[in-house]
Amino acid sequence: MEKEPIIRFQDFGFQYTAQAEPTLYHIDLDIYKGEKVLIAGPSGCGKSTLAHCINGLVPNSYPGKSTGSLTIGGKNAKDQGLFELSQTVGTVLQDSDGQFIGLTVAEDIAFALENDCVPIGPMHDTVERIAELVDVKQVLNHAPHEISGGQKQRVGLGGVMVGNVDVLLFDEPLANLDPATGKQAIVLIDEIQKRTGCAVIIIEHRVEDVLYCPVDRIILMEDGHIRYNGDPDSLLCTGLLPECGIREPLYVTALKYAGVELSKDMRPSYLPELTLTEVQKEQVRSWYEQHPNTEVSEAAPVLLRAENIDFTYDGGHHALRGVSVTVHKGEMLSIVGTNGAGKSTFSKVVCGFEKAQSGILELNGIDLNTLSIKERADHIGYVMQNPNQMISKTQIFDEVALGLRNRGVAEEEIRPRVEETLKVCGLYPFRNWPVSALSYGQKKRVTIASILVLKPEMILLDEPTAGQDLKHYTEIMDFLKELNQQGITVVLITHDMHLMLEYTPRAVVFNAGRVIADKSAAEVLNSPEIVAEAHLKETSLYHLSALCGIDDPEEFTRRFIARDREVRK
Repeated sequence: MEKEPIIRFQDFGFQYTAQAEPTLYHIDLDIYKGEKVLIAGPSGCGKSTLAHCINGLVPNSYPGKSTGSLTIGGKNAKDQGLFELSQTVGTVLQDSDGQFIGLTVAEDIAFALENDCVPIGPMHDTVERIAELVDVKQVLNHAPHEISGGQKQRVGLGGVMVGNVDVLLFDEPLANLDPATGKQAIVLIDEIQKRTGCAVIIIEHRVEDVLYCPVDRIILMEDGHIRYNGDPDSLLCTGLLPECGIREPLYVTALKYAGVELSKDMRPSYLPELTLTEVQKEQVRSWYEQHPNTEVSEAAPVLLRAENIDFTYDGGHHALRGVSVTVHKGEMLSIVGTNGAGKSTFSKVVCGFEKAQSGILELNGIDLNTLSIKERADHIGYVMQNPNQMISKTQIFDEVALGLRNRGVAEEEIRPRVEETLKVCGLYPFRNWPVSALSYGQKKRVTIASILVLKPEMILLDEPTAGQDLKHYTEIMDFLKELNQQGITVVLITHDMHLMLEYTPRAVVFNAGRVIADKSAAEVLNSPEIVAEAHLKETSLYHLSALCGIDDPEEFTRRFIARDREVRK
């Protein structure tokens, strides 16, 4: 007898009350216990709505009209409230902080048990068992804000697992994690799925990172429809991912550039088991040899000089320990490293939000300690990761004009400067719009415009592409590259290793408050020692070059990036 699916969509459609068009159309999808499924697709494709239908947020929290049918655990989803659905489907949110309730990790994991009036003895036993399963026993007495991003995610997972759910739903589990912690998260999800036999659903557009451990199926969504529903190997033999605005694994793209014809039996979806014939390896080597060496440009004059910067927070946390960094005029540079390595603290010291206890900090030879935060902002612009934390005006024009008005610039000078900046940022047609009408990526441009209008020499951006799919990522980064080519120095704080490779020739690597490397991006990601120490993640091109017998993985990576940039243009 064929087993029943734990989740079944049949000709299912959904339209939010506030929207003129449906978000989901004719969804037919079965998911079974014991399966691990990746749901991928660009922003706005409907994958989050699909997830909200599974965990009951649609229609219980987000009202709208559905067609067709959806059954979860054999029951009609419409007949189940949020509480009842939560006993079948456990959701681990993208933002772990938004999931915490308890004052300690143990309290947080125990929350659902307390609600169910479980006696104290069995409750302690369950918390201990779950904490061991998700590997957080050592932090049970810590407050949630005291633990790392990866540990927070484990605690969030533990909190939903106490209910013995049949489905675990992960909403963009990699969005806020550094590369090494992201890798650990994927391994944890894989282990939990094997131990519990749950159905695991991962919503994520970073396909290569999810495929660090194998998945059973990929569901690819586009414009509210399911474009593909099947095994990962067959999908990677097609061009569907880039067609739908999702980045393929880098090694897959490299094989295609080399003319290697992929087939399902090569196992292209799982790099450790990828098999290539000698002829195919020779194709890759031949492609590498036919492409020219990448040129290294000479360094420009120094713009920013930081030497032996030391900084300790009031609570005693020694965040920067003798940090020395030089930034050159017109450069585009990445600052990378694990969460808590000191990257953001360094940027705060540069911008004047924090004052270093010792060290030299100069811009164009001028001691920055002699300048106020406002004076520094005339030279160095800082763009936060979340644009909503920077925007304070309701209208776009007013937001971009705010810095000039605060500086007492005459209104007749403000208008042309704001309009010129809006044109540069591709926002001129929206100049009279309210900020609320913009997409996340457009809001990001508004925050950059509000800094650019002050004509700084350098812009510091914290995670400029966090949560963006390939299309929006490319729009933001190509825009920043254009600004850089106009002479503005751009410094990016990022966890995105591909961004570092593709757009920034140089990378400064932080770890435990120190600079442990200052090299080309390709050198950093092809050095197992740096990758391990800084909690980064080797590029899959490193492994592909080793598989094909190419002895200079750095140059192979550079040539691939150069070729990829040409193709995408």
